[in-house]
This record gives sequence, structure tokens and C-alpha cells, in this order.
Amino acid sequence: METITSRRDIRKLKLDELKEFFVQHGEKPFRAQQVYEWLWMKSAKNFEQMTNISLPLRDMLKEHFVINHIKVDNMQRSTDGTIKNAVTLHDGLIVESVLIPTEKRITACVSSQVGCSLACKFCATARLKRQRNLSPDEIYDQVVAIKEQAELFFGRPLTNIVFMGMGEPLLNYANVTEAIEKITNQKGLGMANKRITVSTVGIAKMIIKMADDGVKFNLAVSLHAALDKTRSSIMPINDSNPLAELGDALRYWYQKTKRNVTYEYVVWKGINDTEEHARALLKFCKIIPSKVNLIEYNPIDDGAFQQASDETLNMYMHLLESNGITTRIRKSRGKDIDAACGQLANKG
Repeated sequence: METITSRRDIRKLKLDELKEFFVQHGEKPFRAQQVYEWLWMKSAKNFEQMTNISLPLRDMLKEHFVINHIKVDNMQRSTDGTIKNAVTLHDGLIVESVLIPTEKRITACVSSQVGCSLACKFCATARLKRQRNLSPDEIYDQVVAIKEQAELFFGRPLTNIVFMGMGEPLLNYANVTEAIEKITNQKGLGMANKRITVSTVGIAKMIIKMADDGVKFNLAVSLHAALDKTRSSIMPINDSNPLAELGDALRYWYQKTKRNVTYEYVVWKGINDTEEHARALLKFCKIIPSKVNLIEYNPIDDGAFQQASDETLNMYMHLLESNGITTRIRKSRGKDIDAACGQLANKG
């Protein structure tokens, strides 16, 4: 029998590789399809769950393979119903994911990296060192865990997925898109692409790649300022991906996909709370069809960033709406358990 360390994670194998394994071991290739369904459609966490496969065959699988499933080691519930999961990966590293319930939907907010390398000054995750990318199965497992929690605690199905947890999804592009393929495939979870949103700080070349690849999911951009000087002061990525370059990439996105973009935007006191900033945002919104989510800020302890006044938010709302830009003010969920936007930092 192979040692535990030498056994491969079976979910790293493609269906053809699984078929090849069974043929090499004197089994019918259709067994691969059965196992594949257990892994990706039924989300099996171990080989014992594969009840339509004989015991000797399950023993053989255990000899050669492992299933490196995530473990939800700590679950916190907010007074507003939000659930935050501390997820332990097979190598002991931890990420966080969040279930966000509203009247009409249940959303899974999932992580794509352990930590983050982008150093946005208003985000708690950015203070963690980026340790590695998540694999497709680790991303998939976060979704499955929240899907199960939605059914258990709310008696309702998971309806939406947002890649707005820890990390920058477009710096883990291959694994994120492979996970989405497993989540949307009819031989996987069968969720609709239109229910999935990938949020990025705005890496221009990767937005162009997504357009070229013909992805079907939605795009959101974490914008927060439409003047280069301000944006660079809070988001260092803007130095290498300035707004003009980002705008060109978004034009290309719309030209190829004919799909609009959502801008996520927090208004802070003394940073971007002037009419000049609001008008710059309006101008940026005209680049391609877009909508704006004005997001309530969630403090991360040091007080350097503070939520702007309601009067300022109303100024933004009036300017954008009166110029035809759909705008919503998004109240944050799960603040009491540090589960809101920008607060995921493995405090537990």
C-alpha cells in the first residue's frame, strides 16, 4: 500500500485520467464516470460514501488516492443571520468564507487565495501575507459547505456566488475558472454562470484575457476612486494598472461580451467624499454600461478610514441616478463577526 504522502488527491485527475487508471487496474472505464459523479455532483468527502461502488474497489481507491477535503473548523453566526466559516485546508492553512442571507437570495462569498498580495490600505485581508493560491477543489468545497449550510439553517438553496473573499481572483485565474467550470457543469453542481460574480481590483490584462476566453460569469471591479492620484494612494495596484488602462480593458470586455460591469465603491471621509470624485466616477461609469454599488465601510481597527456622511452618499446617489447610472447603497452584513467586506483576516 502507498504511503499517505505518496497518494494522489483524486480530484486532481481529469475524467480521462481516471478512466485510464481503472483500465490499467483491470476495471471497466465506466467506473471512472461513477467516481467522477461522486466527487463533483454529489460532493463526496470520502470513498465510503460511494455506495454504488464495491467495497474491494473502494479499498483500491483508498490505496492510491486521498480526497483533500476542506474542514469548516469554526462557524460564527451573526445577529443578522450571516455565517462566517474558518476553513482549514489540507496543509493546515486557513481561509474564510461567508454565507450571506437576504430575503430573496443566499450568497456564498468565497476566497481564492490564502492572504493577498495587493496591499489595499482599507482591507484587513491585505495585511496578511499571500501564502498560496487555492486549488479548484478548495474553492469548490467552500461553495459546497455554504450550500449545505443554506439548506440546513435556512431551508433554502444557495442562489449566488461572489468571489469577494480573501485574495485577488484574477491572480489565481486558472484555478478560479476551473472551479467555476465544476460549479456550473451539469456533471457538477449545475449552477448558472449568471449567478456567479468575480470581483477584481482591476488587472487590465486579465480582464482582456477573460473577454478573449469568453467567460460567462459576471464581472465586478473594486474601484473606490476614479481619480488616479486618489486611487493609487489607497490601492497600489493602480500604479501598474492606471484608470485609463483599466478603462480600455473594460471597453474590450464589453465589445467582446456585451455584458456590463458593476463597480464597488466605498466613500470615505476626507478621501473621496467630494463632488469632484463623484463626477469622476460618473465619467468612468460612461465608459461601458455599468451600475454602482455604494458599499458601507467596515472599519478594520486603526481608524484611518471612516465612512462618509449620509449627506455625501446621497450626493453620489443623486448625481449618478440623475445621469442614468443604476446605483444602490449596500449595507454590510456580518459586521459583528468581522464577516463584512474587507474584514476577513483570520482573527480567530
